[in-house]
Amino acid sequence: MKVPLLDLKAQLDTIRDEVKPAVDEVIESTKYIMGPRVAELEEKIADYCGTSFGIGVSSGTDALLISLMALNIQPDNLVITTPYSFFATAGVIARLRAVPVFVDIDPDTYNMDPVKLKKWVRENKDKVDKVRAIIPVHLYGQCADMDSILKITNEYSIPLVEDAAQAIGSRYPSFKGIKKAGSMGVLGCFSFFPSKNLGGIGDGGMVVTNDEKLSQILINLRNHGSHPKYYHSMIGGNFRLDSVQAAVLLIKLKYLDDWHNSRQKNAKYYDENLNVEVIKNPFIAYKREYHIYNQYVISVPEKRAELRTFLKENNIGHEVYYPVPFHEQECFRYLGYREGDFPNSEQAAQRTIALPIYPELTTEMQDYVIEKIEEFYR
Repeated sequence: MKVPLLDLKAQLDTIRDEVKPAVDEVIESTKYIMGPRVAELEEKIADYCGTSFGIGVSSGTDALLISLMALNIQPDNLVITTPYSFFATAGVIARLRAVPVFVDIDPDTYNMDPVKLKKWVRENKDKVDKVRAIIPVHLYGQCADMDSILKITNEYSIPLVEDAAQAIGSRYPSFKGIKKAGSMGVLGCFSFFPSKNLGGIGDGGMVVTNDEKLSQILINLRNHGSHPKYYHSMIGGNFRLDSVQAAVLLIKLKYLDDWHNSRQKNAKYYDENLNVEVIKNPFIAYKREYHIYNQYVISVPEKRAELRTFLKENNIGHEVYYPVPFHEQECFRYLGYREGDFPNSEQAAQRTIALPIYPELTTEMQDYVIEKIEEFYR
């Protein structure tokens, strides 16, 4: 049997009859950049997330970048985030010549540890006034401990930007009620990279916010800072979203919650049937239905390389997200961090493996994955 990590063809087979006419419609309209489909998607994503505004952009990376630009992040400002995420989370900070500051993750959720964040603030009171943003990541589709993090950001009046690239539709039981990822900070950033739960047929992203002033700044920034056309009050960039991506995403959005449910069902099946003593299955911080499982990530304390070889030999797709924490990346050596500074992130990088979890995964496929992992450890 062959079990891919992700099978986008299987998803396409279920919606092809809707996708092709939608793409053809965009082609015939000749409105390829922005346009009515983008405006419709922005409205529907904002409504889905429970925010007032949505601003379509060219990628999840650019969603993060333009958010920091809208907050006027300047060279030598400090921006706090986690050392364990996709590179864009820290990369956008450095691109603005600001200084990435890392706090370690919780070893169970892999999200920013608010206790570590509070400790950093307490031990660096002379630097807090230079912190211009904090970026928690809702990694793998589960929200970070937002109430605890927001308590800190509110106390020090630091804007919070949610990196929700992997978490559209993920929910969090705030003391104010159930909130969706992206709606709790001043800005929430999403990626529509094809592998995401809501993925396009190319790059795309979205920023959501409840702040009307920020929304207008974002709209200007994504089009080289111009408003009106050819009049530039600020320097932005080309961060516009293509109409063809919006057209496809509008179709997929209708099925998103059903796809979430299928991923949750598949995760539950793994949880109940993958019973290998040395393996740590994903931790559910709140409720299973609040986790959208962009990835199903297990932790193995030893022989990860050998397990990966065995899975590959048996045609089982898998991946390591992420093998090198930011503080150990060559490009961030100038920050002065050393091995051992963030032990939870380092351990996650050394032990975790993502298994197939996509909605069209069959029970037979999951049984094969489970059987082979158990066979390896026997």
